[in-house]
This record gives sequence, structure tokens and C-alpha cells, in this order.
Amino acid sequence: MSEFSRMIDPRLLTAAPLHLVANAEECTALAKRFALVSVDRLEAMVSLEADGAVVKADGRLKAVIVQSCAVSGEELPVAIDAPIALRFVRDDGQHRPNEEIELEANDLDEIAYSGGQFDLGEEVAQTLALAIDPYLTGPKADEARKKAGIADESASGPFAALAALKKDS
Repeated sequence: MSEFSRMIDPRLLTAAPLHLVANAEECTALAKRFALVSVDRLEAMVSLEADGAVVKADGRLKAVIVQSCAVSGEELPVAIDAPIALRFVRDDGQHRPNEEIELEANDLDEIAYSGGQFDLGEEVAQTLALAIDPYLTGPKADEARKKAGIADESASGPFAALAALKKDS
């Protein structure tokens, strides 16, 4: 079960957008799942439009998280505002997980579901995960690099060893 589960039955959709808000327990569980210091707020406004067994979901996710700097480990507050564009399709049994497909830039993420419901909350959580910058650095990153003996990226990159060999010859 997802930390932020919101099961949706496509047969019961209305024209009104859905407002999904994570409670404190869900935020704590999501922070643990995504290795964040905290998720202080997570909400999404999503409009759902059904076309038979296919449901198109459009909206926005807004979140406030605290994550660690990738270099210094300092805590960095981050506001996230990301679009949501998904298509839920009934699993017809022909899904081939290892099949290679071509996607265009404006193609929607397609999520197969079985039974009579799909989990919109889980997809909002995954949208949050994709919006998190895993290499975020803060103002103390340069200081941490210097303490570790890494002056700058060029001094530690793949050509740094070659440059050192050139200086020795």
C-alpha cells in the first residue's frame, strides 16, 4: 500500500477537480521513502476526464520539502511546483514491461490499472519523486568541497588525473 493512497473509481468521476492533501503521517512516510529530511506539505489539484476505461489526469502538484545538500549535507528547504499529466488505462493483459517504445516530449505517462480503481495518490507521490533534484547543493557546498580537498569540478573530474600525469612528465 502506498504512503499516499487515494483510490479512484473511474465510474464515479465528477467534473469538479480533486484536491489531494497529504496528512502529517503521510508526509513523514513519504520523506522516509524518498530519503528527505521532511515533507512539510504535499497537495495536488487534479482534473480527471474519463473516456471509457481511460482516464486523463491533468493538474499541478505543490510541495514544500527539506532535503540534504548533495555535498555538505546541510538541510535545504525546497518549494516544488510541478505539472501532472497522466493517463490511466485499464490493463488489457497485453502489457509487456520490457517492450521498447518511443515517446514524444508531449506524451502523457500511461499507467495501467486492473480492477475498478486506480491509485491517483501514488502517482502524485511518484510525480513528487521525479521533481526532486538529487544533486541539489547549498551555499556551504564549496566549503565542504575545499575541506575534502576538491578545489573545483575540473580538479576532480575525469581529466584531473591526466593533467597530473602531464605535469609530472
